[in-house]
Amino acid sequence: MQRRAFLQGAVLAAQAQKVRRPNVVFVLVDQWRAQAFGYRGDPNAQTPHIDALSRESFDFVNAVSGLPVCSPYRGSLMTGQYAVRHGLVVNDVELKPQGETLGGAFRKAGYSTGYIGKWHIYGSPEGKAERRLSYVPESSHFGFDYWKVCECTHNYNRSLYYEGNDPTPRYWEGYDGIAQTRDACEFIRQRGRGSDPYFLLLSLGPPHDPYGTAPENYQALYRNRELKLRDNVPASHREEALKNLRGYYAHMAALDDCVKQLKDAVEATGQAEDTIFVFTSDHGDMLQSQGLHHKQQPWDESIRVPMLIRYPRELGRQRRTSITPIDVPDILPTLLGLANLPKVESAQGADYSALIRGKRKDAQEPAALLNLPASFAVVRRQGFAEYRGVRTPRHTYVRSIHGPWLLYDNQKDPYQMRNLVGKDNALQSRMERRLDALLKAAGDDFLPGARYVERAQASHYREVNAEVGKVKSPWGDWESTWR
Repeated sequence: MQRRAFLQGAVLAAQAQKVRRPNVVFVLVDQWRAQAFGYRGDPNAQTPHIDALSRESFDFVNAVSGLPVCSPYRGSLMTGQYAVRHGLVVNDVELKPQGETLGGAFRKAGYSTGYIGKWHIYGSPEGKAERRLSYVPESSHFGFDYWKVCECTHNYNRSLYYEGNDPTPRYWEGYDGIAQTRDACEFIRQRGRGSDPYFLLLSLGPPHDPYGTAPENYQALYRNRELKLRDNVPASHREEALKNLRGYYAHMAALDDCVKQLKDAVEATGQAEDTIFVFTSDHGDMLQSQGLHHKQQPWDESIRVPMLIRYPRELGRQRRTSITPIDVPDILPTLLGLANLPKVESAQGADYSALIRGKRKDAQEPAALLNLPASFAVVRRQGFAEYRGVRTPRHTYVRSIHGPWLLYDNQKDPYQMRNLVGKDNALQSRMERRLDALLKAAGDDFLPGARYVERAQASHYREVNAEVGKVKSPWGDWESTWR
């Protein structure tokens, strides 16, 4: 009898273990480009803990931020939709989702949900970034119960936030990335004691500029260090690039230690096997590659991001990779798929959970849609028009509203210094067809940017009306296509 009871108990325990819903720890950093890690071969990066994470993770090596700028990214993350659907075509438009959201879907499934850090989808309807330090009401928390959030600040050493439904401003102690990580670790420890799963999104501000504001011990690592610049940084921009990169990498070193603390907190709960740990970024940073700065532009330094997913129970702890260029709208469906939760019908992105589990293979030439529905902020000041494009594992093709603009063979030209528009007509035609198919699937009519800005009620926004500038290609091969 005792043996029979033991066996029955073992079966029940195994069944319970098999159906356990995984926790999710989603670490989102700001403006960290894909190549800036030790595991990606960057000699400047000191990221030993993220490198260790990569060795235990599924790595989407061609992950992209299809619309590489803050608010549109977060709109897509929350809804699983492209910007022309959810409406955040420029920064500081308020998200008013039509359909279920990321936090709402997990909370509906019985998860304890938490959000810590930068939000940036409450919007500033006057178009002057006026609500970036404002209290975000509960109606705009979109399913997140635990709440320590600021709409948007990059004052990392005096960083404001609001807790729950209290409109009293508070401030993180010291450097906010470290303080927010400490709070996230406490959330993990507390929720790890319960029987219900949790979903935590930690949205960190660094390494977004200002670059020189990391804690002194991290800045000291790079103050006098010799740095290697990317080959596509023009000689005339080397000094500025070196100055900014010292601060950029210092922020990264600080956040690398934060990732270790988060991993240790998960391990300490005894639930690491059943925790999906995601590390990614909202977009990259040109940092003077192509003679340009910041984001929104379709070159790899801007669009390519890290995407590491560790889930030991189902994926083991050995590194695996995919060439599929997963994009932001795909994250919501994929996370729900990995957690075996119902899909969100309003999401447009693809569910890659079967690919991650090894039940599907990469397509022969997978592709992601690149899009900038409206020219604003840095791209407007540089004179670039609205564009659409396609990124495959090998090629980048971009068409501005004025016509074909950029075409690169990224295998032969990894620094994207030889534009093939008008020089390889067969390739260009093939990429045009791929782009048209992606636009159709996304329901994107590629209208003039002013139409989307009007729909978003953002025609008066400061960044949309910035003075149009003009920059020239350092290689003399793309300026005439966007005038």
